[in-house]
Amino acid sequence: MNTEFDEIRPYHDEELPQVFEELIADPAFRKVAAIAMPGVPVEAWAQQMRACKTKLEFQIAFCYNILKRIIKEKTDGLTMDYSALEAEPNRAYTYISNHRDIVLDSGLLSMLLVERGLDTVEIAIGDNLLIYPWIKKLVRVNKSFIVQRALTMRQMLESSARMSRYMHYTIGEKHQSIWIAQREGRAKDSDDRTQESVLKMLAMGGEGGIIDRLTQMNIAPLSISYEFDPCDFLKAKEFQLKRDMPDYHKTTADDLLNMQTGLTGYKGHVHFQPAPCINDKLAKMDRSLSKQELFTRIAALIDDGIHANYRIYPNNYVASDLLEGNTRHAAHYTEADRNRFTTYIDKQIGRIDLPQKDVPFLREKMLLMYANPLKNQERRMEA
Repeated sequence: MNTEFDEIRPYHDEELPQVFEELIADPAFRKVAAIAMPGVPVEAWAQQMRACKTKLEFQIAFCYNILKRIIKEKTDGLTMDYSALEAEPNRAYTYISNHRDIVLDSGLLSMLLVERGLDTVEIAIGDNLLIYPWIKKLVRVNKSFIVQRALTMRQMLESSARMSRYMHYTIGEKHQSIWIAQREGRAKDSDDRTQESVLKMLAMGGEGGIIDRLTQMNIAPLSISYEFDPCDFLKAKEFQLKRDMPDYHKTTADDLLNMQTGLTGYKGHVHFQPAPCINDKLAKMDRSLSKQELFTRIAALIDDGIHANYRIYPNNYVASDLLEGNTRHAAHYTEADRNRFTTYIDKQIGRIDLPQKDVPFLREKMLLMYANPLKNQERRMEA
């Protein structure tokens, strides 16, 4: 068995019984389980957990039902258009997506794939989110592999190279799909751009030139669209904090609050849509281009796939018109849509607890979050 990846990989199925016992015995995990599964006795879920022989069985027995409840209670419906990948659904893809919600982006993707009779994805997760021992264990049970962050430059290079080898191994040898965000952290203003560093990391593993190595990853750009982002007010607050305190950094408590708010807040309609795998377009690229130019063009290719497949809601049109001070998109929303959205924005701004609250600045930032997906789609159509 390959031990090179032991520090970062998901658990092997044969390791699960021991990990389950550790989770069942952990008081902090029991507390969270009581919230996630209200009214279910510890003995009942512990017995169900012990009966799971694989990570997929655990996901279907526990995560699937929790996500279904979130969809029922906190959204107006979850949809997916998988037509771009319908011809080869059993291929192992690297889904590179925009990133809105810390937990739900990858979780809902896996749930949607299961409902299509497909396997769940392995998930790239930053170690900054693994705040407690039980979280680290739970995410590795839930098919996550660890992206190590707080490292020296040399350690970062070694860690990135190992992660790249692991992802190539996962796609090529295990035939297991992967989800990874297009950038480190969420794009707080929803202006979604693929960081070239993500592609450079992917190209560290595999064989051949840059195009060969990225082709081996079967990259499928994925668009995730939430009608309402429960964390929008927290993101706006972070913008002001960074403006007023240039050395401001989020705390562990902030990360936990973002995770909790994302899970429990109202999201409206939610839509997932992958673009076609980019391999055909990679095959047509000029291999004589410099490495930097190749990475720039491939990042733009992924961005194009993501921007093309946003689901645009009335909110997005209203936000754009409010920012521009016109009614250019008025055909796409009603007066009721506009009133609903402006009331919502006012309410979210009211939730921001800052002593020197700059309401015009915060409002502009929140409107940008909703306008940018539309702006990016329009720019793409004009190009």
